[in-house]
Amino acid sequence: MSEFESVDFFTDQSLIPDPYPYFDSLRDRCPVAHQPHLGVLAVTGHAEALAVYKDPAFSACVSVAGPFSGLSFDGVGADVDDVGDLIEAHRHEIPMSEHIVTQDPPEHTRTRGLLSRLLTPKRLKENEEFMWRLADEQLDRFVAKGRCEFIEDYAKPFSMLVIADLLGVPEDDHREFRRVMAGEQVGALDEDPISHNPLQWLDERFYAYIEDRRQHPRPDVLTELAQAKYDDGSTPEIIDVVRVATFLFAAGQETTVKLLSAGLRVIAERPDIQAALREDRNRIPVFLEETLRTESPVKAHFRMARTTTTVGETTVRAGSTVMLLPGASNRDPRKFDNPAEFRIDRGNVREHVAFGRGVHSCPGSPLARAEGRISLNRILDRMADIRICEDKHGRPDARRYNFEPTFIMRGLQDLHLEFDPAP
Repeated sequence: MSEFESVDFFTDQSLIPDPYPYFDSLRDRCPVAHQPHLGVLAVTGHAEALAVYKDPAFSACVSVAGPFSGLSFDGVGADVDDVGDLIEAHRHEIPMSEHIVTQDPPEHTRTRGLLSRLLTPKRLKENEEFMWRLADEQLDRFVAKGRCEFIEDYAKPFSMLVIADLLGVPEDDHREFRRVMAGEQVGALDEDPISHNPLQWLDERFYAYIEDRRQHPRPDVLTELAQAKYDDGSTPEIIDVVRVATFLFAAGQETTVKLLSAGLRVIAERPDIQAALREDRNRIPVFLEETLRTESPVKAHFRMARTTTTVGETTVRAGSTVMLLPGASNRDPRKFDNPAEFRIDRGNVREHVAFGRGVHSCPGSPLARAEGRISLNRILDRMADIRICEDKHGRPDARRYNFEPTFIMRGLQDLHLEFDPAP
């Protein structure tokens, strides 16, 4: 019996620091493996993950809550090969059912079209110009000290303020947003996985913004947001605009914070990679992709089979919950040579699935990549000889890192760095 045979992925704290041996064990057994806990099917293979992402037979209704969604078809007979009508009948009961992440076409298509009207090339360009200024403003707060706790000092405030600027949040409200959003986690191992919805406060705040701008238009981004229309020209309800904005606000921050902190950890641990990036900044985009591949910010998300189908050689019964593990799929040796090795010249690195695929591929991925590229350029400009603080994380042969205790996300809780302020 494998040492991981009886491990419960959803509650076992031993998997938090390093889940990759567990993922490898699952994949070695089968890239689509039945789990003894909660009856889910774990997808660890790259090809198999792509198949699920792109197959409309799988509903995203349980994307966030998975087996904790409260939606179960255990009582449905084995001869039932389609539960699509049952999913639609009970969709409103599922946590976060009002948000794009759990929607299926055609509703998802409609909402995604609205989102694309918020993420216009013009707005993204303006936002990128803001990023360059913001990066320096954040670095100004600590760079002279020669040390920082990178997540609180840079990654969190930077990512939050980038999204706030993108969505037009008034600068007078930035401090309150930072305070309220601090410390939000979904899927923590020590809490009820379905009770914690970090979007509620954002919903209320953005509703007030959008309602005000529809009644009193101004020459600002929030007014553009309030006046956005669906692809067919119809005007969405205020709450529909709000939900798109709030989900982008919350989800965009999570991904970027984890990407930036994972990337800086590599830079500080690997002087050879740090030197290569300093020598040739054109390597930064590939470095970011390899960071996403090796340390995927999303640890798990879920789908439910609408109809009985197959993934690889595994039959998936209608009503089954499928757990996609991007961190496992991105280390599938059938796709990536020596997958545990970090390479800044990996030719097929952009084929990773850290941002998902198919209709639910992350709409904010260009934003996260821009934040990473701009941040690393300014950090390398202003911080020389970046290294891990041994007082906080231990010597190289005995490192100590704390990761967020959640089964949904993969990310450091803190990252203490030392460096020489660049002249």
